[in-house]
Amino acid sequence: MKNYDIKIDSNLFKAYDIRGLAAEEIKGHDELARRVGRAVVELTKADVVVVGRDMRKNSPEMLKALIAGITAAGADVVNIGLTSTPMFYYAVGAQFGGADGNGAGIMVTASHNPKEYNGFKLVRGNLLPIGEGSGMEAIRDMVLAGNFTDKAEGNVLDIDVREEYVAKHLDIVLRRDVGAPRIVYDAGNGMSGYVTPGLLKAYGLERKSKKLFFELDGSFPNHTPNPIKLENLTSLIAAVAKEHADLGVAYDGDSDRVGFVDENGAPVRGDIVTALIAPEVLAEYPGAHVLYDLRSSRIVAETIKAAGGLPVVTRVGHAFIKAQMRELDACFAGEFSAHYYFKDFFNAESSDLAMLMILRLMKRTGKKMSALVAPLMRYHHSGEINFTIKDSAGLFKAIEAKYSSGAEIMRIDGLRFDYPDWWFNLRASNTEPLVRLNLEAQTKEEMDAKVAEVTEIIKNF
Repeated sequence: MKNYDIKIDSNLFKAYDIRGLAAEEIKGHDELARRVGRAVVELTKADVVVVGRDMRKNSPEMLKALIAGITAAGADVVNIGLTSTPMFYYAVGAQFGGADGNGAGIMVTASHNPKEYNGFKLVRGNLLPIGEGSGMEAIRDMVLAGNFTDKAEGNVLDIDVREEYVAKHLDIVLRRDVGAPRIVYDAGNGMSGYVTPGLLKAYGLERKSKKLFFELDGSFPNHTPNPIKLENLTSLIAAVAKEHADLGVAYDGDSDRVGFVDENGAPVRGDIVTALIAPEVLAEYPGAHVLYDLRSSRIVAETIKAAGGLPVVTRVGHAFIKAQMRELDACFAGEFSAHYYFKDFFNAESSDLAMLMILRLMKRTGKKMSALVAPLMRYHHSGEINFTIKDSAGLFKAIEAKYSSGAEIMRIDGLRFDYPDWWFNLRASNTEPLVRLNLEAQTKEEMDAKVAEVTEIIKNF
């Protein structure tokens, strides 16, 4: 197969995926897709590669070229077509049994990014991501060089795994356990609009549900599909009030993030959702490890301990979390950014399983979401505050000099300083040119004062 003479930007290759502006940075995206497919086969020695795509405008073309590259490298393709990221993970896990071996998966998606973006998520057959330090550098070098040799062409099998995906969830959370709450779902014109209807029907939730923006549209005409940003929840909050709903649920573009709004229209932070779900999972796995990222409130570790689990703090990012879950045989993990990982789901994310766990908790306790959340709001958290910094190295040096005395210091992801009454984490983003601050204190007054204090130092850089 001919490799066309195109210039591919090395900056497309990120810590967790390959991603960029579809019209500007991914010029010649068909050739990029071909090369990515061939490089993944060469790296993993895969005999079979599972592929799928989201609903973005040029995703069909990129998937077609990706398949051409994989088959030219001699591997067979299992093409599941349109898919959410959790359903893609299910297909890879089901194909290879979540085991090590010669298998891989590639999904064409730009996740929660705006409409201008597209890219690829890469995983091995065991569902461990191909990312920074785990193969992305080799993929980048092969793609940039473009030196590939054609082999006997592989075969392509087209399948639809939606029914299997729903059945997997029914195996974990029984239909009778979720009750019949009134729920508003916001798919954000993303892939949840393709997958969630089958779940709602299977769980008997269709009749009392209100669906917003379920039409697949990669231009995202209603709002950017990122539920951790408040401005993207305005339609959901209004609909929860209008429908007198018990819960609001919002998904991102590829449906691997899920956000929640209580019956009063108040958004629930991702780390608080982790604290809600952890005891539910620990009931099935007593004494197991539960992972949470270092941006999370202290209430998360306290709740895990109270439920008999072993809390383990991790760095941010699914590549690191999935590897650590396997190492510790953890039963569950949650991120501040609203990703939730389950042992029962190949140690991968399922936004749908997280939603079902919340419904099961509400049914089991007979409590509304606000009542479940209230006891967990013991501390005052700043939320994630982003800064564009020119001299990040100088900033981290100055912060460490200022705050080291009297603090417990964690360096697994940026810097986290823990004092008796407050803590903060400052870290460089793995996906954007930003520095991110998270801070928590015993009182709102102390939290506000400390945020102002740290922000003043950051602004000097």
